[in-house]
Amino acid sequence: MAENNCYYFCGIGGSGMFPLAMILAARGAQVAGSDRGHDQGRSADKFRWMQDRGIALYPQDGSGVQRGQTLVASAAIEDSVPDIAAAKRLGLPRMTRAELNAALFNAAQHKVGIGGTSGKSTVTGMIGWILESQGRRPTVMNGAVMRNFSGPANPFASALAGDSATYVSEVDESDGSISLYQPSIAIVTNISLDHKSLEELHALFGDFASKADTAIINADDAESAPLLLANNVVSFGFADSAMMRGSDFTPLAGGSAFTASYQGQNAKVRLAMPGRHNAANALAAMAAVAALGVNLNDAATALADFKGLARRYEVLGEAGGVTVIDDFGHNPDKVAATLSAAKDVAGRLLLFFQPHGYGPLRQMGKELAASFAQSMGADDRLYICDPVYFGGTVDRSIGSDTLASGINALGGHAEHIAARDQCGEAMLRTAKAGDRIIILGARDDSLTEFAAILLEKLAARA
Repeated sequence: MAENNCYYFCGIGGSGMFPLAMILAARGAQVAGSDRGHDQGRSADKFRWMQDRGIALYPQDGSGVQRGQTLVASAAIEDSVPDIAAAKRLGLPRMTRAELNAALFNAAQHKVGIGGTSGKSTVTGMIGWILESQGRRPTVMNGAVMRNFSGPANPFASALAGDSATYVSEVDESDGSISLYQPSIAIVTNISLDHKSLEELHALFGDFASKADTAIINADDAESAPLLLANNVVSFGFADSAMMRGSDFTPLAGGSAFTASYQGQNAKVRLAMPGRHNAANALAAMAAVAALGVNLNDAATALADFKGLARRYEVLGEAGGVTVIDDFGHNPDKVAATLSAAKDVAGRLLLFFQPHGYGPLRQMGKELAASFAQSMGADDRLYICDPVYFGGTVDRSIGSDTLASGINALGGHAEHIAARDQCGEAMLRTAKAGDRIIILGARDDSLTEFAAILLEKLAARA
């Protein structure tokens, strides 16, 4: 933690940096920062909102870095970045986002850490909402806007600054920083290929779960099976062996329903979120709050009012009979889960995908191609633009054209169109009443703006 309670965030607008900065500011810290997106004029409303709440923003040219601050920056950011160079010149202490978050997390009495390849943000939001509805006032650190806590006064609610006694947070395995956390309750939603090899993931998640008083593990996930053998485990899922067990899953218009059973209790659960994967997320959240003493039926009642997260199958609207949906799907499991949920409702899907980097395409491009090809219907169409790229040195030899070719070779229908706007125009030309346009991708807040523009154009055409 900063000795002077004064922090400077390099990249303050990032999905991991922003909520942490807001938690610190709410606790009385002096917070300032810079962001490449701010310099480029992206996400102007978000940065203006931060400034209105007393967070000073500077160009990313080193001018905001001052003595007495602790620099918060990614471990991977180059020393040539002016903020980093200025901090080194001044001899400032430096922490990564994960180091700072882990320090806050580990200082809490009740430490609920949510790990896993997919579903972390949703489970984090569910736990936060259940605890808040029970008057527990948790602090919640999330990577996505929690719609229950957002509104005109707080449109970017990816954090909840509650009491310091209970800290609920996503934990990240992609950079290995999950090892920094000392959870009292550890959740592993699932394990699948994303940023690391499966061997590395098994080791990271196994170590994380072993530290906890209670480890909540997915009984339906084959890759998580070794973790189920420990003595501290509460399993969840639809398998007969699951301790927090779901049954009677039913897709509904605009959501789903199922029955949850735990320690002799049964509760009917209704979610305003589609897909069996979200029912599994709810079971994980219910197991976590049960470990904190929340009654099963109270948890189910709270979940009925859970509005979900921004960019997690978020229906933005409908115009001319075409529905536009914004979604965070970016790895094979997330894509499969989103498209599976979409297939619960009849109709053609017009999909747009922006890969979240060139590196991920090298790491899991074949698996992504298989996920899309296997999940798409015969009439569905996929449009892929070039990967998100905000600068820096990166190997760009494998791009979206390779992904599109892989999908087509497996029987899917994908087209690579380099420019995002041109992908949008192609979807608009194709869209007809009864279709759903789904925008998929991560690491770029402007994807939501892109989806909203498509909806506006559909409305104008109608």
